[in-house]
Amino acid sequence: MRLTVGAHSARHIRRIVRSLLREWELAELADAAELAVTELVANVVRHVPDRRCGVLVLRLAAGVRVEVSDGSPQLPRTRSELCPEAEDGRGLALLDAVVDKWGVDRRGKAGKTVWFECG
Repeated sequence: MRLTVGAHSARHIRRIVRSLLREWELAELADAAELAVTELVANVVRHVPDRRCGVLVLRLAAGVRVEVSDGSPQLPRTRSELCPEAEDGRGLALLDAVVDKWGVDRRGKAGKTVWFECG
């Protein structure tokens, strides 16, 4: 899917992910995948000026891979120390806690793809 995301886009993308996982008989992965894709889409809304992104959901032999691509060359950063009162900065830590693996692939000056896998 190629789309411009807004404040309520994650809800619709979660439904699509859940539907695909049910169809593929991988419903047990839905909670983790939905939470993770929500975080990645929220990062596009917050950090990508034009809010355009691509979302790709791939069935793997033993699970699912979800990719969110955007045109911003800015790479996501994890925050090693957070102030307890901070209102943001926990998304990638949350992602790391709920998926089996995740990463970022640069696309040159054309942006990046942030991906995760659950299995």
